[in-house]
Amino acid sequence: MKQKRQKNIIRFENTLFFRFSEILRFLRKVILIDRFIRIKVKNYSLLVIFLIVSCLHVNAMQAPNEGGKKKYKVVLDAGHGGKDPGTRGKNLKEKDVVLPVTLLVGKYLETLTDNIEVIYTRKNDVYSHPKVRAIMANDAEADLFVSIHANAMNPGYESVSGTEVFVMGTKNEGRNFEVAKRENSVILLEENYEEIYQGFDPNAPEVDIMFSIQQEAYQENSILLASNIDEQFRKRAGRKSRGVKQSSLWVLWSTYMPSVLVELGYLTNPKEEKDLGNPQVQDYLASAIFRAIRDYFEYLESTGN
Repeated sequence: MKQKRQKNIIRFENTLFFRFSEILRFLRKVILIDRFIRIKVKNYSLLVIFLIVSCLHVNAMQAPNEGGKKKYKVVLDAGHGGKDPGTRGKNLKEKDVVLPVTLLVGKYLETLTDNIEVIYTRKNDVYSHPKVRAIMANDAEADLFVSIHANAMNPGYESVSGTEVFVMGTKNEGRNFEVAKRENSVILLEENYEEIYQGFDPNAPEVDIMFSIQQEAYQENSILLASNIDEQFRKRAGRKSRGVKQSSLWVLWSTYMPSVLVELGYLTNPKEEKDLGNPQVQDYLASAIFRAIRDYFEYLESTGN
């Protein structure tokens, strides 16, 4: 990403006197409650105006936060776990590959930085459905959400390999659609999934409204982080990259902060499966993600965001 472009990437909520992120969190909670109790909000534009005015009134009485070095919260999400193995290779399961990488990322953040708090969605082989992971990140008011996964292809496409980094998007085409279907399919493991996840439809009007707001507030920062990770994979970890992509992934759609989903590689590719089971390669991948997160926050601080 060109430096000139980076200078235009800012944390949108910090450019306003009141905290835009609080409005976004509250508005999304209202819409989620609307879904779950089946009360239909008729005019979202009036609701947005009401919330902005309310937040202006509340924040006008709050003094700006001055003082020491800013502390950041990062939620690290090791995908799948427990009864949900994720994708499979000949010998490895996704849940067993992504956990050690996630724990290594957290270890580096905790030991090599002094201003980042790490929150894990899981630290062992347990199942936690995507809603709980998103709620954990939202309740913590995290600054970043990083979900780590491993990829797979259908039989006959074992030659496909490489890393991918996804940010939230409403257009699902080709391989992006297959990734979205697979990652979102975990919600079917819930006995009452229709009640828990009702309303998750990338084409629904309320989703379009929320995504347009999220585009302004978080999308550019998500792309900045995703680009950092992709560059680290290519230049420092020596991995083949398939680039930064957009897809409507439930766990990204449900978080109120810059968020990315990282695919470490393809377990259905024999060579890449062997690599992903190698502790040294896992360390390279974890180090790359760590550096990308560290550089992301350093960039924000250097630009006053």
